[in-house]
Amino acid sequence: MPDDLHRTPAIRVLPSTLVNRIAAGEVVERPAAAVKELVENSIDAGASTIDVVTRDGGRTFLSVTDDGVGMGAEALKLAIERHATSKLPSDDLLAIHTMGFRGEALPSIGAVSRMTLTSRRHDAGDGTAWALTVEGGRAGEPVPAAGRPGTRVEVRDLFYATPARLKFLKSERSETAAIEEAVTRLAMACPAIAFTLMDGARRRLSLAPATGDGAAARLQRLGDILGRDFAADALEIRAERDGVRLTGHAALPTHNRATGLSQYLFVNGRPVRDKLLLGAVRGGYADLIPRDRYPVVALFIDLPQEAVDVNVHPAKAEVRFRDTMLVRGLLVSALRHALAEAGHRASSGLGTAILGGRQAGGGTTGYRFPTHEPRMPPPGLAEAAAQYQAPIGPPSARTAPVAEAEATARAEHPLGAARAQLHNTYIVSETPDGLVITDQHAAHERIVYEGMKAALEAGPVAAQRLLFPAVVDLSQAEVDRLMERREELSALGLELEPFGPGAVAAHTVPALLGDTDVAALVRDLAESLAEFDRAEPLRQRLDAVCATLACHGSVRAGRTLTVPEMNALLRQMEATPFSGQCNHGRPTHVSLGLPEIERLFERR
Repeated sequence: MPDDLHRTPAIRVLPSTLVNRIAAGEVVERPAAAVKELVENSIDAGASTIDVVTRDGGRTFLSVTDDGVGMGAEALKLAIERHATSKLPSDDLLAIHTMGFRGEALPSIGAVSRMTLTSRRHDAGDGTAWALTVEGGRAGEPVPAAGRPGTRVEVRDLFYATPARLKFLKSERSETAAIEEAVTRLAMACPAIAFTLMDGARRRLSLAPATGDGAAARLQRLGDILGRDFAADALEIRAERDGVRLTGHAALPTHNRATGLSQYLFVNGRPVRDKLLLGAVRGGYADLIPRDRYPVVALFIDLPQEAVDVNVHPAKAEVRFRDTMLVRGLLVSALRHALAEAGHRASSGLGTAILGGRQAGGGTTGYRFPTHEPRMPPPGLAEAAAQYQAPIGPPSARTAPVAEAEATARAEHPLGAARAQLHNTYIVSETPDGLVITDQHAAHERIVYEGMKAALEAGPVAAQRLLFPAVVDLSQAEVDRLMERREELSALGLELEPFGPGAVAAHTVPALLGDTDVAALVRDLAESLAEFDRAEPLRQRLDAVCATLACHGSVRAGRTLTVPEMNALLRQMEATPFSGQCNHGRPTHVSLGLPEIERLFERR
């Protein structure tokens, strides 16, 4: 056998150029990542204006220019050294108060491109700027140059030094869209800064500094980016618990999108795409939005630096919280509270979109009316739903007298006074500034559903004892997690006990679940407890049964209602949380203002 096989390979220190290219692969995987790092540097430099220019999706050219504090010659030389930074005053990696912190962006970008930095300090007495060029990781010396106060970074031929990476880039359109997305997210976090983005000769983004302070300035910037419809449909989110503060805006459930790209989340000012936070947003909108649709939110979480680790992802897209359940619980409860306070409100753009003849799922609000095939409730539970139904009364012929009470309703109640019923399905009501069309089944479905959920919260859930215990095989860690929450699960109607190593036996299940797959239920619970430490799937299943019962126990389409019955339904909607949409996310009503109606008949 050759002796070479028994020799230990020699350990060597990699050359700095290769180290920088490896770092570039972690931090600068595409042009959008380079733009993000450079714009974050500009924000940290105290810029009030940031201009971004790209060509060919950032492959051949990109530049970021700011009016920040600027740098002198010696600072320029240090800025391109790996792990050199002005953003970490001590050696505590958790004490990070800036957007950037790794100190790798400039040397990493310079290692795979032709990069030129030109900078001038605001207090430069002679007005001289300095320029430094880095090509494929080889840096020159700073030389005097002409330039305004601030810094300009030009990057040409990105990845020319690592041509294999060019093969993994997407189309020019996709890369340009990714750059716009990166700049947009940073612009949301910094409403006081002006941003422009040019793609060749085309201006893709132009944002003036937002006026005012706090929530007003942030909403103005969000409206500039997401559109006036979002500003009209946005609910202010504000909550604080144990040092964690949540602010921002969330759109009404009926203002939704086909993808999750319009969910903007920030932690201490940094844009993130964190699974925990995205799941919390989904939980906040649970049973208010169709499963294949996504809410539109811009939420900002601020907490002490020691309570969050921002070093877990090379591009800082993910974070790790010290107390995950505190953050998740705060986000879910704040969203639910704001949406409940919104009551019967539905997206303001629904009426305009309908009158404009826009396609379902398109337009400015992105709404649509999903199809729904109601399932039959579990046997014996239809009667249980009946006791929670709102008292609409027996079917009877319509009456149409305009009573004084209706005039009062029209003036004092948001949903107005009932005037007619169309096709035994839709209630038309008059308001002081327009009219409202209500889907009677969808509206009553939400009313019944919320009543049933309130009843469930009033006490322990009724349990159904199994004829034979269901034995479920699990890992020992999953068994331990379930046993730690044994009392809580028992209160929800699920009685579990250990059954030898790596297994549990279920003796009861919630009666509302009917004939359910016990093993699947227990495994879902164990998995949920591992991720969120809470019995969420069980509550979701209970809520799903309530939704089914509410669908079958509410006023059906095709039933004739009297005017008093219609008005009673409208008043119940106004008093019921989340009544702007049914249990399946469909809008319960559409409002048409007088200006919209007048435009329809060309009176305006």
